[in-house]
Amino acid sequence: MKRLTLLAFVLLPFLVKSQDISQHFKAYDIKKQKTISLDDIVADMANADVLFFGEEHNDSIGHYLEVSLFKKLATAYNNKVGLTLEMFHTDVQPVINEYLAGIITEKNFTKEARAWNNYKDYKPMIEFAKTEGIAVIGGNAAARYSNSVTKNGLEVLAKLPTTSKQFLPPNTIDTLTGRYYDKFIGLLGGHSMGDMKVYQTQNFWDATMAWSIAKFAKENKGKKIFQVNGRFHSDEKLGTYAQLKKIAPKLKTLNIAAFAAEDFANPDWEKHKDLGDYVILTDPKVKKSF
Repeated sequence: MKRLTLLAFVLLPFLVKSQDISQHFKAYDIKKQKTISLDDIVADMANADVLFFGEEHNDSIGHYLEVSLFKKLATAYNNKVGLTLEMFHTDVQPVINEYLAGIITEKNFTKEARAWNNYKDYKPMIEFAKTEGIAVIGGNAAARYSNSVTKNGLEVLAKLPTTSKQFLPPNTIDTLTGRYYDKFIGLLGGHSMGDMKVYQTQNFWDATMAWSIAKFAKENKGKKIFQVNGRFHSDEKLGTYAQLKKIAPKLKTLNIAAFAAEDFANPDWEKHKDLGDYVILTDPKVKKSF
């Protein structure tokens, strides 16, 4: 009954019946050049360690697909999976663990773990993990650290007390040039970023998430990892994806770029071919979650 309630909770924002969901997304395998099912992606994970799901934060169909994939991965690999999230910070890991263990209330959890305003979109994954005893990892750097980097640059991190450094990667890689930088400039509308501190903050987020994934993988050999983040962090295998390949090159990774597309009715897959291993287009007519 609890799982059915959660599923209904996910579907409510966009008022689509579960049996009709397949009509509102199309998944494509870039390498095989064909449309596929979620089960095909799950099967491919037999030869991979980490699956990135790059989302649009307000994509209702995308959120439904995330929990669907997470459950399918858990079933296929006997719950030997872990969930890593951009949406929670590394310093609230004890709070996440307390909630998963059933020690604290959801109200305390969402408040003290500083859950995003659209937590309802990620709640089904958290609740499923709680029910099945699956680890959930807060992967991102806390806002206080990000704000400090934006103001003072990456060098400020060296000044943090040892007790604070435990929540952050030992080395933050700052890529000042290349495709990721060009994309970031484009995201800001082509405006100059002066001494690059804003871009350093972006790299800091990426490095922290990559470090969180690598750390979990090292401590949980053989477990499949489902990483959920905004698609900018993993599209074109840049950002967090690229940082992970630098610090844990032996991990085998796959990535999904999921987004509402204007060409949903007649997809131009060639146009999307550089985004990742899989592209999932969602119906732009479906109501957004916020």
